This record gives sequence, structure tokens and C-alpha cells, in this order.
Amino acid sequence: MAAPASFSIHSPLRSSLRIPRGRNCSPPGASSISLLPRGLRSSSLGRIGFSCSSSDQILTRVAASSAPVMDPTKGEVALKVPTVVDVDLGDRSYPIYIGSGLLDAPDLLQRHVAGKRVLVVTNTTIAPLYLDRVVEALTRGNSHVSVESVILPDGEKYKDMGTLMKIFDKAIESRMDRRCTFVALGGGVIGDMCGFAAATYVRGVNFIQIPTTLMAQVDSSVGGKTGINHPLAKNMIGAFYQPQCVLIDTDTLNTLPDRELASGIAEVIKYGLIRDAKFFEWQERNMEALLARDSSALAYAIKRSCENKAEVVSLDEKESGLRATLNLGHTFGHAIESGFGYGQWLHGEAVAAGTVMAIDMSYRLGWIDRSIVERVHNILQQAKLPTAPPEMMTVELFKSAMAVDKKVADGLLRLILLKGPLGSCVFTGDYDRKALDETLLDFCKS
Repeated sequence: MAAPASFSIHSPLRSSLRIPRGRNCSPPGASSISLLPRGLRSSSLGRIGFSCSSSDQILTRVAASSAPVMDPTKGEVALKVPTVVDVDLGDRSYPIYIGSGLLDAPDLLQRHVAGKRVLVVTNTTIAPLYLDRVVEALTRGNSHVSVESVILPDGEKYKDMGTLMKIFDKAIESRMDRRCTFVALGGGVIGDMCGFAAATYVRGVNFIQIPTTLMAQVDSSVGGKTGINHPLAKNMIGAFYQPQCVLIDTDTLNTLPDRELASGIAEVIKYGLIRDAKFFEWQERNMEALLARDSSALAYAIKRSCENKAEVVSLDEKESGLRATLNLGHTFGHAIESGFGYGQWLHGEAVAAGTVMAIDMSYRLGWIDRSIVERVHNILQQAKLPTAPPEMMTVELFKSAMAVDKKVADGLLRLILLKGPLGSCVFTGDYDRKALDETLLDFCKS
């Protein structure tokens, strides 16, 4: 069925909690972790605030559509233990583990490895930092599991068919079978390629995401979008294929370059703009803390982003409408990446500039007021992100790239634009083409 021409969203997260099977769960007590805000009515106790213990640790668990979490910078809640956000997809459901030091928690990884063979896919930057620790976590006390690895070159420009074949080469040479597990250790490029390889190797094997960049932790590792780039268009070759779990060790951000950190923040900002106004307001107050790598602020931003994305994916796994709203700024941003050359700008940098263009177009259509335009400019500038495309981008370059965007249906380019108050957006092809032309002309050469 073709996707609808228009889709709007204004969806604050709803309160719910699914108690995980196979663990001992108890309501909040003296030794439990509670996510209840102060003053919350006791009638809600059956819905949130459970703590669940496994064999070696306590996990604070929240469902994909969870209650708003308290702002940690206010001192209301101190999350001292790993948190779990569930992506609810029936028999394809999986947990997102979030916390410090999770690479040294072997139980989390090993419970999601079914067979005896594991292939870790990583790159030349991440391998020296974390590969040995992941292999140790996969094998500690588990001698029957053997682990192989393939180390790929680092960068968006290597997200192509030739590099993908290196994963298949290693899997075949290592005699990986249908019960093997692929593990993606790295940023979004590694996650996308490893997931696509897992989706297609012997027609599908299990895989696990271990994202090490903020961009991957808040966006690309969640939701099962996998694939590679084509020289003419980004992410045009791929598959929807869900992981067994996503393991986010927030300590990996300690080695992330400042530019990569800012790139990830672009996706964090997106969630506030399209569906979570309170989260956006929190970002405005706490951007300095995020850039300074304050651990509480980063953990909160990752968690809130994952909650937002998990809820959307649970409702629309294969992007028939609602999920497309997660691509605010991406149509313009992908045009920048392909037109400028993959890897010249980081993905989040291109998305940031693309978001400004989408906001500009929304304002030209009369769908948002000027204050939102100004707030978006201010927060992106504070995050040290671009607010305009590179000078070499022309109207023609934008239009040629946008013509082959994945959101084109029957020749009609559909866009994600803001409409209404902050936190509301539309996915639509029903807009005045003059506004798009004016935005392109205003931001680049004719």
C-alpha cells in the first residue's frame, strides 16, 4: 500500500511499562530505583517505577512509550544503574541497554548470542579502543563461543558495496553459519553496514548493535534501518532488519571527537522539534552541559531520544507514514552529503543545515511562527553546527539529489516540515512548490 500523501504528528509519550519476562520484578521499595516524579499520584504506581534484577545487575526498565523522565540536572533522579528501553515489535521486540561500563558486563551481550560463532564488525578507529573489551565480554566464562572480527576503513565514503563485501568475505572464510551472530561495534556507518550484511548473509542471521558515537546511540542503531550508499543517493540500498539488542555504553563518548559529538546532538535536537517540546526546552537549558560531556546530561539525552524513537518505530516499523517524521531535515541533508561528497560533512552537520532549510520553508508556508525559526538557529549555533549548506551547493544540485530521495512517491517529493506549535510536524507532499524554490534560492546559488 502506498504511503499517505500527508501525515501529521503531535504525540507526547504515554505512560506504560511492560514487565520483562524471566526477571524478578518488584514495585519500588527501599532498594529499588524509581522513575516517579515527586508528587505523582499513587494510582500510577502500577504503570511505572518497577525495578528488575538479573543475575548480576539491576536494570531500570522503561517501555517504548514511557512516562517523561525527570531532568537529571535538577537533582530529582540519579540514574546509577543501566536503563532499558524496549522497542515493542511483537516477536521482533528487543531491549536498548543504556549505561556506564556496559562493555564490561558480559551477561548483557551473552544473553543475546544464540549460536557458537560471532563476527564483530568494526573499523580502524574503534578497533584499537574497544575490540578487545567486546571480545572479552563475549567470551568471559563462555569458552564454547568463538569470535572473529573484520576491521573496515573508517568513514562515510566507505559505506559502499565494495566495503560491504569485506564483511561477507570474512564471514564465509570463517565458516559462519545460520546460527552465528554479527556484532556492529562503531558508529552509524558500521551499524548500517553490519546490519545489512546480517540481513542478507545466508538470508539472515542475528546481530547486535554496540554504537560508539552519539549519532548512532540516539538514532541509527535503533529501529532496524540498515544499508549502504549509492554514488547517486544516500542509503538507497538496504533492508529493515531489527537487532537482537542495542547496547549503549555511555563511556565510549569519552573518546568521541568534539565534531562527532556535535553531529550527534543534531539528531537529539530533531526529537524535540518534531514531537517532544519539553525535551527541546530541556536542551535549550542544558546544551552547555551536553557539549561539556556532563555524564548525567548525556545519559538523559540518550535515554529520552531512544524513548522517542522506540515509540515511533513500535508504531510504524517500515516507515509507512509516522516513522518518516524522524527524517526532519534529512531530505535537504542527504542532498548535501551526496552533492558535496560523502564524508566531507558529517551526517549530523548536513542534517543541521537541512533542518534550518526545512524550518525556513515551514515559515514561508505560514505553518510556524518566527520564534521557532529563531530558537532553531540559536540552539544549532550553540551546538556549533552549520546553519546553512556548503557554498558549492546549487539549486540544481539540491533538486537532482532530492528527485531520487526515498520519500518520493509517484514523482511527488514529500517533506517533513513543522506545522503548529513546537513539537508538531507533518509528512506531506501537499505544499506550495514556490516555498521550496524560495528556500533553495535563499540558501544557495541558482
